[in-house]
Amino acid sequence: MEYIHNGKVLQIADAHTHIYPQKIAEKAVRSVGDFYHIPMTGGGTAEDLIASGDRVGTKYYLVCSVATKPEQADSITAFIAEECKQYPQFVGLGAYHQDVEEPDRLLEAVKNAGLHGIKLHSDFQRCNIDDPRLMPVYDMLCQLDLSVLFHMGDNRYDFSAPRRLAKVLDKYPHLKCIAAHFGGYQRWQEAKECLAGSGENLYFDTSSSLAFLKKEEAVEMIEAFGVDRMLFGTDFPMWTHEDEVKRILDLSLPDRANEQIFFKNFKHFFHVE
Repeated sequence: MEYIHNGKVLQIADAHTHIYPQKIAEKAVRSVGDFYHIPMTGGGTAEDLIASGDRVGTKYYLVCSVATKPEQADSITAFIAEECKQYPQFVGLGAYHQDVEEPDRLLEAVKNAGLHGIKLHSDFQRCNIDDPRLMPVYDMLCQLDLSVLFHMGDNRYDFSAPRRLAKVLDKYPHLKCIAAHFGGYQRWQEAKECLAGSGENLYFDTSSSLAFLKKEEAVEMIEAFGVDRMLFGTDFPMWTHEDEVKRILDLSLPDRANEQIFFKNFKHFFHVE
């Protein structure tokens, strides 16, 4: 179906979703919900994701999963690559863990599989974004023209604090990256102070934030980061596409801003049509 807003078709790309193999999907979704003390709204398979996205006419999905142990990185990367082959609407990220034994080989495998980069979740992986073990990884990502989606924020931990990403970008300004959750879940003020104006290669997604931010706060952050740097994201299966689309539209942004956030910035970042 198509999503009509103000009499026009609104193209939609979701820049933050998670999928899992069928046999572990239910357990994985429950585990994430328990970690955040938030009831999950969807299932964890590719089919569940597409069913949710189809309700608003989603054209593309950025799909990923997190390696909580180094030995999981290869299998997760292979799973995401296979799902992207099966579903052409998927844009995939490989998995990475700070303790993998052969980081160069893994990143080359991500590149050769046609994936667009990696996902890091510092709170799950218990590793600071600016950990010295990750610095050669960021350098290689730049060399391979790969991007990284960072989980950002959470006031229970300091691993993914926005100031840590700011330090990384000072050293690697060419690193193509997305700072999830408006740059810092529960650390939105710090995100605005540390990451606004941090360069043309840093983008932000809207996932897992609009349920908690006041409308005026969300608009203020979009203006601070720049509408050309914002990507629509659901964090599915955390939230549904219908609910998250409504939350963006409820901000009453200009049509051009909605077009940028929902689709055009994704198209530019990932080079899709």
